[in-house]
Amino acid sequence: MIVSPEMIPSASALPTASTSVAPIPTIVPTPPHIVAAGDVGNRTLWVVVVIMAISSLAFYGMAFRVPVQKRLFHIITAFITTFAFLSYFAMATGDGISFASYTKTEHHKKVPSIDIDVKREIYWARYVDWSITTPLLLLDLSLLAGLSGANILVAIVADVIMVLTGLFAAFGQGKDSQKWGWYAWGCIAYLVIVYQLAIGGRETVARKDSKTKAFYASIAGFTLILWTIYPIIWGLSEGGHIINVDSEIIAYAVLDILAKPVFGFWLLFTHDSMASTSPSLEGFWAHGFGEQGTLRVGDDGEA
Repeated sequence: MIVSPEMIPSASALPTASTSVAPIPTIVPTPPHIVAAGDVGNRTLWVVVVIMAISSLAFYGMAFRVPVQKRLFHIITAFITTFAFLSYFAMATGDGISFASYTKTEHHKKVPSIDIDVKREIYWARYVDWSITTPLLLLDLSLLAGLSGANILVAIVADVIMVLTGLFAAFGQGKDSQKWGWYAWGCIAYLVIVYQLAIGGRETVARKDSKTKAFYASIAGFTLILWTIYPIIWGLSEGGHIINVDSEIIAYAVLDILAKPVFGFWLLFTHDSMASTSPSLEGFWAHGFGEQGTLRVGDDGEA
């Protein structure tokens, strides 16, 4: 058979090959939402740095105005604001900060709910500060009331437990029950502190003069009210994620200023005005180890 050129189909008339495989969609992971401090929060941190620095210098200056035998409260109080200054300086310069991750669910009326990964700033330097300054502050109150060494030890250990459980709760990445479980243990530790100051402290200070009793009742009550607000702020910020980081910084800054510099000036000015009844520490505190005060290990009193 002879095939003529007219019988050969053109290229456009030939069937074209097609594929039934659709292009594979590319899934781009959604970056986590970052919750961090803004300009207001950062400026607040620097303001507290300055306040803590000035307060520390003032407390050290007040200490040099009294004999060394009566400087115990001055030194302890100055240490409180000094450590607070270091903590706030670290936070203001970007140190002492980490992020805690959690998942937030956004509910919508016409579309399915969406889970969003969130990373929130956690100022762990703040917990380091509290683990040092709050025991010192408790020591101030305990010595003012005249608590026994056993009661002071219990109060300080309970305080450290309270701060550490708050830190563990802030970084808890498990279920809410884990985070709020740590929070509950911290609240129980705080109740131990309240018992030592409110019950034990009131019983021991009752044996002192009327001025000391009235002053202890005022300053201890002031401190316990402030300390009760701290876990509320924690529940609204690191715990419940209800307020933002700037609001958290401002709230803690106000509390820290009241609980440290204001507390310190109140304590020291009142202490100095009651110089006749304030404790005077001699021996090693004032004079070091002399001939008669040297400790000899293993000395049983034999000639």
